[in-house]
Amino acid sequence: MLTFVGLGLYDERSITVEGRDALRAADRAFAEFYTSRLVGTSVESLEAHHDVDIEVRDRAGVEQHPEPILDAAESEDVVFLTAGDSMISTTHVDLRLRAMERGIDTRVVHGVSASSAASGLTGLQNYRFGKAVTLPFPRAHGADGVPASVVESVDANRERGLHTLVYLDIKVDDGRGTDAGETFMTADVAAGLLAEEWPDRLAVAVARAGSPNPVVDADRLSALATRDFGDPLHMLVIPGDLHHVEVDALETLGGAPAELLDDASG
Repeated sequence: MLTFVGLGLYDERSITVEGRDALRAADRAFAEFYTSRLVGTSVESLEAHHDVDIEVRDRAGVEQHPEPILDAAESEDVVFLTAGDSMISTTHVDLRLRAMERGIDTRVVHGVSASSAASGLTGLQNYRFGKAVTLPFPRAHGADGVPASVVESVDANRERGLHTLVYLDIKVDDGRGTDAGETFMTADVAAGLLAEEWPDRLAVAVARAGSPNPVVDADRLSALATRDFGDPLHMLVIPGDLHHVEVDALETLGGAPAELLDDASG
C-alpha cells in the first residue's frame, strides 16, 4: 500500500488528523522536499513529533529511481510525504501511476495547499484564478528578466479578468542558500522582476502562509519590490478584475491603495 500524505504548509502540526494517523501507522515513510518544503520545521522535528523515521529522497530518487519506494510498498504499508497537498505536483501523480501499474494499492490524504491558502489569505475568490505560473531565478532559465511563457500566461489571465498565482522558485544544493544549500526567491525579488513588465500593476505578496503570522501586502509591483517580507516561503498574486468583496478584502487584509483598487475593479 502506498499512501500519499500532504503535510500542509508550515510545520509538523500542519498535517491533517487523517494524515497524522496514516503516517504513524505506516511501516515506512518516505518524503521529498524539493518541490516545496515546510519552513517552520525540520525533518528531525517531524520524526520526533510523529515518532517515525523518514527517508528523504532527492529529485532523482523520486522521478528517476523510485524503485526503493515502490518495492517497499509492494509488501509494506508505505507513506510518501510532501509539503502542501499530496497531489499538486506532476511528480507525485507520476509516482502514483507507477505504483498502480505494479498493482500497488494507493490512497491520497490531502493537505492544505499554497493555492487554497493564497485565496483564503488575500480574500480573492478561488474560482476567479486562471493558470498559475512559476517564476524562476534568471540563472535557472539562462536569460535575464521574466520568461516569455510567464508574461504570456499573466496577460492571458488578465484578458479574461482572472487572477494569477505566481509560485516563486526554490533552488536546492546550489551553494547559495540559507538551509542545506537552499535558495528561496522572495516576494520583493519576484516583484522587481515582474515590475520590469508591469511596474504599476496591482499585486499581492503573501509570506509564510500557514504560519501563526502570515503576511499579506497589496500594492504596485514597483512598491512591493522595495519591501522586506521576512522569512520564506513567499508567493505573489496578480489580480484580474475584482468583485466588490475582493476590493474590500484587498483593502482590509492587504492595505491596497484605493486608486489601484478603483482601476482593477470590474
